[in-house]
Amino acid sequence: MAARLTDRPGRRSEPKVVARVTFGPGHGSRPAPNVGPVSTTSTRPARRTIRQFVPPQHGAWAMLLLPYLAGLLVAGFRWPDLPLLCAWLAGYLLSYYVFLAVKSRRPGRYLPQFRLYGLVAVPAGAIVLAAEPRLLWFAPVYAVLLAVNAWYAWRRRERALLNDLASVAQSCLVIGVVTVIAGGRPADTWAASVLVLLYLTGTVLHVKTMIRERGSRTYRTASVGYHLAALAAVTVISIPAALVFALLTVRAWVLPGRSLTPKRVGFVEIGASVLVLAAVALVGRPPFAI
Repeated sequence: MAARLTDRPGRRSEPKVVARVTFGPGHGSRPAPNVGPVSTTSTRPARRTIRQFVPPQHGAWAMLLLPYLAGLLVAGFRWPDLPLLCAWLAGYLLSYYVFLAVKSRRPGRYLPQFRLYGLVAVPAGAIVLAAEPRLLWFAPVYAVLLAVNAWYAWRRRERALLNDLASVAQSCLVIGVVTVIAGGRPADTWAASVLVLLYLTGTVLHVKTMIRERGSRTYRTASVGYHLAALAAVTVISIPAALVFALLTVRAWVLPGRSLTPKRVGFVEIGASVLVLAAVALVGRPPFAI
């Protein structure tokens, strides 16, 4: 929206605001009487704040929520699952900015994020551990996987395949955490863990073929080959899971090479996550225990 000052000859010159509404290229503009200039400066600080505290990693939310929801479906809900969700999400946000600080070598820049997410993650995590101390057995595994993330952040190679797979492993461990909270063993829900692990690993490969490795024959071959192997593996678990992974294999074969924006790729993966969650729900408890 633009404003201009006009003077008419023969009359007293008075500043006059004329607002124009622009509809985009090719649509021209028309006067908008009685509408003054609208300032967008009030919305900019809010947007800047959101960008400052929320990572632009849209695909990460599916990776965070899918294992948590899968664990609830197969193991059941207990009250510590609520603080667990708070600790899990806040912990991810905290780790994101910690690794940014490691990468940039400027930790002071991210002190507000450290304070905000640390004040949520630490108390919530303490509540969960107080309710179920057995969860401390997961700590060494998470420590190793986070060390992998930190090393790649220090080397400024956080997009490396191994780094992504370490993040996938961290997410899938949440199924075991939810199972222990419910009073069971991680081995009791191995089928859900396998399905989610296979899906998220395949997603890492597929998304790379769509964005960062677009046009790479090597990555596309690896992605399709992996999905075929995953399809063969899940047929042992259940027919519904095999049908879902058959669709995932088709998407890994058909979509690379097409001009899809990252946003559309994300929408496809959201739909795929829902299908995988449905397959987990149909499987429920595994057909045999380990």
